[in-house]
Formats: sequence, structure tokens, C-alpha cells
Amino acid sequence: MKQPELGRKISELRKAKGLTQEELVEKCNIGVRTIQRIEAGEVTPRSYTIKAILAALECDLRYISVEDEEGIADKLIKGLKRLFLIDVDMNESSVYLIKQLNIAWVLGLVSFVLGFFESVGDYYLYKEDRLVFNTVFYICIKVAVLVTSIYFQRGFILIGGLFKNYLLKIISIMFIACTILITAYDIASLYDKSFSSEYVMGGFAFTFGTLFIVYGVALIRMKYLTGKVAKYAGVFSIITGCCFLTLIGSFLGYIFLVPLELLEIIMLFKVAEIIQAKQKESGEASPSIPFS
Repeated sequence: MKQPELGRKISELRKAKGLTQEELVEKCNIGVRTIQRIEAGEVTPRSYTIKAILAALECDLRYISVEDEEGIADKLIKGLKRLFLIDVDMNESSVYLIKQLNIAWVLGLVSFVLGFFESVGDYYLYKEDRLVFNTVFYICIKVAVLVTSIYFQRGFILIGGLFKNYLLKIISIMFIACTILITAYDIASLYDKSFSSEYVMGGFAFTFGTLFIVYGVALIRMKYLTGKVAKYAGVFSIITGCCFLTLIGSFLGYIFLVPLELLEIIMLFKVAEIIQAKQKESGEASPSIPFS
């Protein structure tokens, strides 16, 4: 069922139960503004939002059939956007936002620890052309770091959209894309030495160097929210980027990455705390946060 018919149906079901919009909010833990927009036909809710509303109204999903006329390509693109939080609804309940940020900083911490094993493996592979770990373990480390770092960076995509820092959002997406590429390159080079090239590694160093500098600027813009943590994270990111751009200073760049990643983890943790505090202040499921 499409809008505005969907909104009218939900409104009818709510009124049939004798509930106000505020009472429905309390039962389904979805922001009152979101309920208002759904019933007015302004937005099309996601399936889990519909399920939550119907559960609160004690109605079965069969009462509302959500039509899906999207093609396979559209579904794939929509799924990827949802995975990387590109099109996240900023009227989502704060419970959802806090959960995503907590997942991000926890997996960021896991990525930070795994990164030490990855660095050891990379050092011996590129400096001495040998594996200090066996191939399977090295690939598992690479994949684990990739997955955890993607979820870690998703946190910055979320807060970039949430606080209208679109530079942070875009750069975080680019970081994910580049991380996927370099991981694929590292694994491929294990089986085909023709992949090994100083020019390729130089290109990656230049790309990441540029991204870290712009990323640093984006992080500093968040200082109004997390104060010195964002400021210091931004400075370390810019220094890291400059080190990578010099190529010969790349080793120093990896050293500066250590405090940078720790500060990023703290940033995500603090933002989650801020949203939770705002939720408690407003007493609503949707956070009241100044998006500026």
C-alpha cells in the first residue's frame, strides 16, 4: 500500500483503537513527528516501522499490504544505502540511533586492536616479501579489519547526516570504498605478484593522504558538539594525511593513526551519550538535537 492510502489506513486503525498520536508514540517508541508525517502521507515508512506501529495497534501485517514495485537494481541500491546509513531517516527513534553509534564505536575498538596484527602482517609482506602469519590467518585478519572498519566508519556517516556535516558523511563513504579496494588489492597480491606495484601503493598513499586531510577538516567542524575531542581528532587526521602524502613519511602516518582512531572512538561514544541525554530531557523516542 502506498501513501497517502497507507497513512489514512494507519490513522483509521489508531482511531478505531481509541488512541491519540501521543498514546501511539508511547506504545511503539517512534517519534511523534514521524507518526504525524506518516499519517499525513508525507513519508513512506520502512517495513520495520510499519510492523512496530501495527504491533502497537495489535493488528496483523496482512491488514496493510506494502506494495513493492521496485526493480532488482533499485532494491540493491536501496539496500546498500540502508547498510551504509546513507538515507537514514533522521526522525528515527533515538533508540535506533544510539544502537547504531554503539555498534560503531565498539567495532571501531575491535578494528583498532586487529589493526596491530594487520600492521605486523603488512610490514613483513611489503618490506621482506614474506608472510609472518599463514595465508589463511592473514586473509581472515584482513577481512575482519575490513568489516569492523566499515561499521566503524558507518558511525561517522550517521553523525555526518544527523548534524548536517555532509563533508564528513561523503568522506566517510569514500574511506569505506578505498578500504574495500586496498583490502582486495592486498589479498590479490598474495596470489598474483603482478599486482604488487610501487605505483599502486603510491596511489593509495596519495589517495588516503588527501582523504585524511579533508576528513580532518570535517572532524574539526564537529568541535561545537564534542569539543576538544573532535578538534584533536581533526588535527591528528590532517597530520596523518600530510605524512601519507610525503610517501617517505608514511610510517609516521601509521603512528599518528593510533591516537586518531582512539579519539574517533571517543567521539562516537560521546555523540551516543548526547543523543541519549537529549532523549531523557525531552522524554520522547525521537531526539531533540540542534542540527547545526
